[in-house]
Amino acid sequence: MHQYKRSSELFDQAQKYIPGGVNSPVRAFKSVGGTPVFIKKAKGSILTDEDDNEYIDYISSWGPMILGHAHPTVIKAIKDKVEDSTSFGAPTELEIDIAKLIVDMVPNIDKVRMVNSGTEACMSAIRVARGYTGRNKFIKFEGCYHGHSDSFLIKAGSGASTFGEPNSPGVTPGTANDTLTAKYNDIENVKQVVADNKGEIAAIIIEAIAGNMGCVLPKKGFLEELRQICDEEGILLIFDEVMSGFRLAKGGAQEYFGVKADLVTFGKVIGGGMPVGAYAGPDEIMKVVSPVGPVYQAGTLSGNPIAMIAGYTLLSELNENPQHFTELADKCEYLHKGLDKVLADSGFAYRINRCGSMISVFFTDVDVVDFDTAATANNELFPKFFHEMLKRGIYLPPSSFESYFLSNSLTYEMLDKTIQAAKESLEAMKA
Repeated sequence: MHQYKRSSELFDQAQKYIPGGVNSPVRAFKSVGGTPVFIKKAKGSILTDEDDNEYIDYISSWGPMILGHAHPTVIKAIKDKVEDSTSFGAPTELEIDIAKLIVDMVPNIDKVRMVNSGTEACMSAIRVARGYTGRNKFIKFEGCYHGHSDSFLIKAGSGASTFGEPNSPGVTPGTANDTLTAKYNDIENVKQVVADNKGEIAAIIIEAIAGNMGCVLPKKGFLEELRQICDEEGILLIFDEVMSGFRLAKGGAQEYFGVKADLVTFGKVIGGGMPVGAYAGPDEIMKVVSPVGPVYQAGTLSGNPIAMIAGYTLLSELNENPQHFTELADKCEYLHKGLDKVLADSGFAYRINRCGSMISVFFTDVDVVDFDTAATANNELFPKFFHEMLKRGIYLPPSSFESYFLSNSLTYEMLDKTIQAAKESLEAMKA
């Protein structure tokens, strides 16, 4: 049985100095209850907490550790580069190298602008879309998360094309008025929102694979129909690939689904775990960005050399060895089949969604295709499952609305241990 003495002490201390004791809300374990585990170190797919408990990791730092924690090639590159200083606030050759690599790997983009987070990338992409089209409104989808910029913290109104309402204090109604919400995977709903705001919409932004209502896949034809609507109405289609970029395939969701986006946002993977983000698109659109064009966006730490060398090293490994994507998908399928069997034997209602190396388990008896169906999951069962798995050394996302992320450092022995832990956890839940 794991002991969490040190983690409990640290959480008590943290709450005195940090809001809620954490620097990002999901870490507080509010969705699952209990005390958050404080991590001390990680290697490959093994996390070690402050009490020296070890866990098989299914968060991968929410995506970027695609080859595992402390990958030796990435760590060496960071150590070598940090000797030259941690930041310059001036251009470096390395920024050109990683930008060229991204352009080579991803279809339909000519230019990349580095920023410092996925939030900043999505915020900037919306600004660029508005500047390029001369329109103010944009559509986001219920259940998709694009960071904590004001424009994105909006929930749906009661009608299909009702203006959004702020769902966080501090977000003004004026900001909300330019944010329109639509239902994920419901193309008729999208068409209605567009029709009700004809000629006013600058962009549609979407997680091509949703990861923030659990892993939810686009229905067949949904992305293609979004592309068609955008073409017909002069709207820019933005793929938020902060999670899916360089995880589904070398070229991300555009390559994986064969659907072209006008702008793409990245994060996580392109920093190899360092704080980083980027937005990218064709010359025609990106030329509106300052200092070439009138749309202003800046950042002292954008293109930080430590983040750039970590990202360049990781992306180079993925580019040169694309078998990583096949191996990851195979491991995810193996996990899916194993979990499917033990869940079926358990008698609990469930659904499993999977795409590439992203996977989620929902305790529900309906297919999960959008936020409403994701919300049907049993809110009592998941916390029990989470803590039973944690006791058995498996670290899952501490929320039923978050995808699992596999890394290629997972071995089949680890996957078997995870499946066995799930079997034991489900049995304990019935006791």
